[in-house]
Amino acid sequence: MISPVTSFHLPEILQDVIPPNISCNKIIFVCIGTDRSTGDSLGPLVGSFLKKKGYRNVIGTINNLVHAKNLYEKLSEVPINKKVIVIDSMLGKVDSIGKFYVFNGGLKPGAGVGKELDAVGDYSISGVVNVGGFLSQQVLQYTELSLVLKMAEEITEAIEKRFPLPEWLKTSNEMNWRITS
Repeated sequence: MISPVTSFHLPEILQDVIPPNISCNKIIFVCIGTDRSTGDSLGPLVGSFLKKKGYRNVIGTINNLVHAKNLYEKLSEVPINKKVIVIDSMLGKVDSIGKFYVFNGGLKPGAGVGKELDAVGDYSISGVVNVGGFLSQQVLQYTELSLVLKMAEEITEAIEKRFPLPEWLKTSNEMNWRITS
């Protein structure tokens, strides 16, 4: 069983799991979740942060969500020659809250709340936002926003280290705080 990692180790795990020959221009980030549940907003927040930093290869932001109802439609937008890195929140054990899992392979979105969707992605990054088990939907709903925002920033920073953008594509830091446009 793979152990969760802290944000400190996240960049090195991305280096270990995703082969070095896979560069930023060979991937699409698919950020899954919704803005209607705090715990499930991790993916769209990461997508929004990445877009604000200049990443163009992102599907799924706060303003253009990827969720269970449109997942396969959104995945059809991915060019065949691109690798998909899926980013989503998950529920886990108490001692894993705030930590991350990185997998060589996809993940099954919504599995923690009883949805039965096919696994998607070539690689996946999951953040444990709360404890799983009893009343999963409500647990996601009442997850602390501050934790989810912190984790979204940590994933974004790790992605920036593993898949740096050329200087000419980067946006100014003055605009990075706004996620609503």
